[in-house]
Amino acid sequence: MGIEVRNLTKSFGNTLALDNVNININEKQIYGLLGNNGAGKTTLLNIITNRLYPDSGKVLIDGEQVLDNDRVLGRVFMVGEKNLYPEGMRVKKAFEITKLFYPNFDIQYANELARRFELDTRKKITALSTGYASIFRIILALSVNTPYLLLDEPVLGLDAQHRDMFYKLLIEKYSENPCTIIFSTHLIQEAANLINHVLIIKNGCIIRDMPCEELLEGGYTVSGPAALVDNYISGLKVLSVNSLGGLKTACIHGKAEQSDLPPGLEISSMGLQDYFISLMNEEESK
Repeated sequence: MGIEVRNLTKSFGNTLALDNVNININEKQIYGLLGNNGAGKTTLLNIITNRLYPDSGKVLIDGEQVLDNDRVLGRVFMVGEKNLYPEGMRVKKAFEITKLFYPNFDIQYANELARRFELDTRKKITALSTGYASIFRIILALSVNTPYLLLDEPVLGLDAQHRDMFYKLLIEKYSENPCTIIFSTHLIQEAANLINHVLIIKNGCIIRDMPCEELLEGGYTVSGPAALVDNYISGLKVLSVNSLGGLKTACIHGKAEQSDLPPGLEISSMGLQDYFISLMNEEESK
């Protein structure tokens, strides 16, 4: 049935973190939750997992409210930046404890991933570097086998090789056993190929909620000599413009017409990161 977020509002003092948020998260899809720092991403994920209480509104998972509902919350696993395990606990023991709370946690697979990522399971969790603390958390995520998986900046501190390993393992896991994933990240370009559906949040409000393919069909980029680009984009809805020397690239809202393209210009599809940056720039200019 999925996750339903209804009229969710949350404030911290005078700061409105979430402003009447309404979204539906369908089953067995990968959602990209995108937004600048302070937009409300982590607050939303923490409320979904009952780590925070909302001021108003509610969250339902498979039709049941999550508020203090341990049985329903057992269907959700969240990877955040904080370590929620006891001080002094070693990685190996953390795997065993996780199995107690999540019966489908695959300890054998977790140990295999630890070997592949070169994570020493004898180490205390608090002694892990930033990168290896992230590796520990993503190993939990890949091994837990819950119907709902929430990933809040999961590759924090990872080098390019380990990030690539994680993305490949996540796709492999999803292909073998599809689940619902909400993926919050600043590395939009890296994660773009994973995402089926995009949620963009700004100042606590959801400003885009649609399939990734549909979102990107609404825009394109045109590039070439600055004078040609300026002439071409005159009268069009321009999302953003970047210049480098005598060349210019513009992101345009709408669909490209190749037949109208003057010689010397090139049209390409808009990537998710380009769209996000253009949208944020457009919002800031309002």
